[in-house]
Amino acid sequence: MASQDWFEKDFYAVLGVASDADANAIKKAYRKLAREYHPDSKPGDAAAEKRFKEIGEAYAVLSDAEQRKQYDAIRAMRSGGPRFTAGGPGGGGNAGFEDIFSNLFGQGGAQGDPRFGTPGGQPGGRAYAGEAPDLEDLLSMFGQQAGHGGAGGGFAGTRDRAGSYGGARRAPRKGRDVHATATMSFRQAVMGDTVRVNGVGGKPITARIPSGVKDGATIRLAGKGEPAMTAGAPAGDLLLKISVNPHSVFTRDGDNLVVDLPVTFAEAALGATVAVPTLDGTNVKVKIAPGTPSGRTLRVKGRGVPKKDGAGDLLARVLVQVPQRLDEASKAAVETLQRADAGHDPRAEVFRKARSD
Repeated sequence: MASQDWFEKDFYAVLGVASDADANAIKKAYRKLAREYHPDSKPGDAAAEKRFKEIGEAYAVLSDAEQRKQYDAIRAMRSGGPRFTAGGPGGGGNAGFEDIFSNLFGQGGAQGDPRFGTPGGQPGGRAYAGEAPDLEDLLSMFGQQAGHGGAGGGFAGTRDRAGSYGGARRAPRKGRDVHATATMSFRQAVMGDTVRVNGVGGKPITARIPSGVKDGATIRLAGKGEPAMTAGAPAGDLLLKISVNPHSVFTRDGDNLVVDLPVTFAEAALGATVAVPTLDGTNVKVKIAPGTPSGRTLRVKGRGVPKKDGAGDLLARVLVQVPQRLDEASKAAVETLQRADAGHDPRAEVFRKARSD
């Protein structure tokens, strides 16, 4: 997304968070809204799809520390926080942000939208007719203003068509990187898949996402950013941030997949062989040893997240189910077990450790 668009957008309002919200609060708000407005949840709803894109755009900026810092600085400029000294003809009075855009893009720029001034041959104006503002140019000029000091110092030179100040030739400049977000299902992220996103100018881009990508990871697509500012320089890159929706059964522990495995009291006490689901839709068999306690983890090798050098494991966490309703025969059997356990306190070790540690 071009930085100049940030002037008109309140990403904090889009996500419904305060401007001083921490990263966890921003992520939590994004996930809630993404689930609510995801196209799969509201098929055919154009308004929901537009809202979903706005939510993804806001999260891409606010979840990146460097982008958020730049965005907050721009918001401060927009609200009238910083003031700057305007040089050039007419003296050195205080000038607001719109005046700076007027100086950058022509004397008539302040009368319309400052982002799209077309000064052409206006004196002191930028020679790129119709080109949108460059935030990096703007900030670098602020730096030159500060470096020369004084209320009437003005900016250090004007930029010519070759991209130089005061006649000094600049080296070829790479195009600006742009940012986008893509939301994937848990299975897509683990197994790998292709996604389709909008690049510069809304041009669709298909990107291959490797297996095992994690929530919050950024994929760099070389040369898919904005065109170079000068001839002979490469285009910028597209930085694609991945958001992974949670799964209702599986979670990740590094390259391992974790699943809770319910077993009956009888299976845990007497032992059994039971089926465990896998992410690819099949199942594998695991052996429950007699006397297996609730919480024990059983490992199935190679059925986790695919990797170049193999795959992670599937971890099945045993959860013993306590019977909710007992008939007379079952109740009598449990009472027999209770009598057999008479005198055994399963909590004795816990109390011993509580007193000694």
